[in-house]
Amino acid sequence: MDTHFPALSLRGLTKRFGGGVAVDDLSLDVPHGSFFGLVGPNGAGKTTTLSMATGLLRPDAGAAFVHGIDVWQQPGDAKRLIGNLADGVDLYDRLTGEQLITYSGLLFGLDRDVLRGRVSDLLQLLDLQDAAGRIVADYSAGMTKKIALAAALVHSPRLLVLDEPFESVDPVSAANIRDILEGFAKGGGTVVVSSHSMDLVERMCDHVAIMAGGRVLVAGTMAQVRGAGDLETRFLDLIGGRRSGGGPAWLGSS
Repeated sequence: MDTHFPALSLRGLTKRFGGGVAVDDLSLDVPHGSFFGLVGPNGAGKTTTLSMATGLLRPDAGAAFVHGIDVWQQPGDAKRLIGNLADGVDLYDRLTGEQLITYSGLLFGLDRDVLRGRVSDLLQLLDLQDAAGRIVADYSAGMTKKIALAAALVHSPRLLVLDEPFESVDPVSAANIRDILEGFAKGGGTVVVSSHSMDLVERMCDHVAIMAGGRVLVAGTMAQVRGAGDLETRFLDLIGGRRSGGGPAWLGSS
C-alpha cells in the first residue's frame, strides 16, 4: 500500500438512471489518514458515489482508485483494502452474528485461528457477545448496523467507507462506534462517512465535502469548508431551500 497516493481518489465519476443524472462528472480526493465526511441533502448522489467508489456499482464514466489501485481494473486488490458498510445492501441475515463476521473474514482469506480471535474481539468491542448466537434477521436496526461494521472491520482494511453508519443507532452505541472509528483513523487508517447529521460530522471529521445534484460543491478541511460559521450554516448557504418564518399562524393558536 503506497501512502503517497490519496486513500481514495475519484475522477470524473458519472452515473445515470433512466433519464436522470445521479452523479455528474464527480472528482474528489480523500487524504490518507483523514476522517472524511460526505454530506448532502436526500438525492444528492452520496450513496451512488460511494457505491461506485467501492466497486458495488459500475460507473457510466470515470474511475475510482484506492491507494492508487484502480477499483474497476484491479477489483480484488482494491477491495482487500476496503471495509464497506453500504446503506441498503442486504446482509446474509439467516446467519448468526458470529457466523456473519466469520464468513466475511473467510471471504478475505483469513486464517481460521486468526479469524477466531478477531471475531471474539469485535463482538466484545461492539457489545454484541450476548447476540452472537442469534440470527441477524432478529437483530434490531442498531444491532444490524453494528454487526455490519464488525464484518467490514474483520479483515483489517486501510479504508473504511460507511454510508449512514449512525442511522437507527442508539446514543450509547453511536458513541462506541465513534470511538472505534476515531481510533482506526489515529492508527493510520482512513474513514469516509456519509451522514445527514451536520453536528456529528463537524465533531468527528477533519475533512468534509458537501454534495448536491450529483456534484461536489465544496471540499477541504473542516476549517476551510465551514469558514467563520458552523458546518450547518455553510451547508444551508450552499444548498438553499430553508424557509423563513415560523409557519402559518394557526399552528401557534391555542
